[in-house]
Amino acid sequence: MKIPSSLPVPFSNNSSVRLGLFGIGLDAYWPQFPGLKERLEGYVDRVAQKLARPGVEIVNVGLVDHPDRAREAGAEFRRADVDLIFLYATTYALSSTVLPVVRRAKVPVIVLNLVPEPAIDYAKFNALGDRVKMTGDWLAFCAACPVPEISNVFQRAGIPFHPITGVLENDPACWNEVDAWVDAARVAAGMAHNRLGLLGHYYGGMLDIYSDVTLQCVTFGTHIEMLEVEELVARRRDVSRAAIEARVAEFHEVFEVQGDCRAEDLEEAARTAVALDRLVADYRLGSMAYFHKGSGMDECEAAISSIILGTSQLTGRGIPVAGEYEVKNVQAMKIMDLFGAGGSFTEYYAMDYDDDVVLMGHDGPGHIAIAEGKTKVRPLEVYHGKVGRGISVEMAVKHGPVTLLSVMERRDGTLAMLCAQGESVPGPILEIGNTNSRYRFPCGAREFVTRWNAAGPAHHCAVGVGHLANKIEKLGQLLGIETIQVS
Repeated sequence: MKIPSSLPVPFSNNSSVRLGLFGIGLDAYWPQFPGLKERLEGYVDRVAQKLARPGVEIVNVGLVDHPDRAREAGAEFRRADVDLIFLYATTYALSSTVLPVVRRAKVPVIVLNLVPEPAIDYAKFNALGDRVKMTGDWLAFCAACPVPEISNVFQRAGIPFHPITGVLENDPACWNEVDAWVDAARVAAGMAHNRLGLLGHYYGGMLDIYSDVTLQCVTFGTHIEMLEVEELVARRRDVSRAAIEARVAEFHEVFEVQGDCRAEDLEEAARTAVALDRLVADYRLGSMAYFHKGSGMDECEAAISSIILGTSQLTGRGIPVAGEYEVKNVQAMKIMDLFGAGGSFTEYYAMDYDDDVVLMGHDGPGHIAIAEGKTKVRPLEVYHGKVGRGISVEMAVKHGPVTLLSVMERRDGTLAMLCAQGESVPGPILEIGNTNSRYRFPCGAREFVTRWNAAGPAHHCAVGVGHLANKIEKLGQLLGIETIQVS
């Protein structure tokens, strides 16, 4: 779906992830086995090609074969500020050659134990007739040899590492794992560069959603901007009539606006949407959470009551917005969106035991880019539990595989991630002007809800399209936080 807007690209989406790459070898081999070094360097360059993709910068320091070169390579990674290191064990190498490369970078290491071909051609190998050539050829297949030594040293040095075993070419299982690590590193970098705006205050009494925002900054690297509702109100005052009319026309293009929506409500929503765009651009926000009672001042109430269409557009453009000042959940939404899965604000609505599904949704903004069909806009005479009336969005998440994600704050003062994979399925929904979907889980609705609640999450979570548990688990390892999967 094309979602037109004049909004600039959010700051966080301009960041790229830097991957360090090096191969290892032993300098004593090169004069003994002519051509071996060049062969292994070619393998390292091939890995660099396979790691390359948009939004990823490769810092390839080549083949490291001596402690002096190891220290130089470590300094290069440190200067480049790499987010993750890929170590390609091309052949045997001394662990004293490996440790200096990664010790000062203080980032996780993916150890690639990759052979150039699925198997040695034994007949061809044994027919070489020259045991020097035979040994040189064997050393090119010797990737597995140094991995135990490297793993032992990393474990004793407290360096987080994750081995991948496979074949350099034509090994989808191996390279899917590599891709998952790259995606996880990209998301971790995106979160570290994200600017989160907090507009207003918490919804009073929801103890589960209160969060330590310092902990969010420490864990994810997120920068947080504290915003006042008056800042949105001030920008609303400056919105021109032409801008309002243009945004109303955009609403009719992006949404399925129902016939009973009042023109004045659409104009109020347009005024707020334009003002939101300006607020986001001024602070270079990549996400936002908001809530405000809105009572007592007409302008504040008008701004908050008309915020849903504009925040839905922002969410659909990769700037997720969570209602009820749900800090933890907007982090989950941002993670899902950086993975390319969307990330819509949701919670349990009800259980359907006849169809064995869980009904989930929420009032407020939805991720319109992952909607099943066009998102409807409906008038509401009351926002339940909140002040005001106006227009709202009604959508279901695209039918097919989905992942739920909750960022949880633990009793011990740490964060954790809770996730589950399921499926968005067709069927009747509640046409109440809110986001609303039917989800089926492999363990069944009853058991899923029991297991999910047993983990102790807040009552909100993020939902995105596709199955992402493997990537979320890797993101947790990169961030150093626990990931729990409900299955």
